[in-house]
Amino acid sequence: GSGESPSSGDRVVVDWDGVTIGYQGRYFQTRNKPKGGAFEGIDGVNYLNFKVGSGEVIPGIDEAVRGMKPGGIRRIIVPEEIGYPKDGFARIGPKPNTFSGERALDFVLSSKESTMMDKTLMFDLKLVKVNRGQ
Repeated sequence: GSGESPSSGDRVVVDWDGVTIGYQGRYFQTRNKPKGGAFEGIDGVNYLNFKVGSGEVIPGIDEAVRGMKPGGIRRIIVPEEIGYPKDGFARIGPKPNTFSGERALDFVLSSKESTMMDKTLMFDLKLVKVNRGQ
C-alpha cells in the first residue's frame, strides 16, 4: 500500500476474509471466492468499517491495521487471546455477513471451554481507506 498508516481515532474501511483454523479451515467470511457452496462469496457486501482504538473490533485486527497503508494486504493469525471475547461476535466485530458464516464461527467460539477445539482464526485484510480523525 501507500500513504499514511492509520492511528488511534482514525476510521478505516477494510475488506476481509475470515477462516476458522481449528474447524477444518472453514471460511466464515469470504468475498470473491468460487460460487456454489454454503460459504460462497457475496457480491456487494459491506466492508468492515471501524474506528481504530475504539474496541469495535477484536484486538488482533485493530493491531494489524495500525501498521498497514491504504491498498495494503495482510494475512494475520489471531490466537484466542487477541480474538473474540467469550460472548463471541455479539458486541465486537467483525461479524460474518451470512448465516452459514455465523454458524461456523459460533461453533468454534462457543466451544471455548473445550480444549479439543483450536480457536485460532486467520484473517486476510485489505485496507481500503483511512478517514483521519473521524
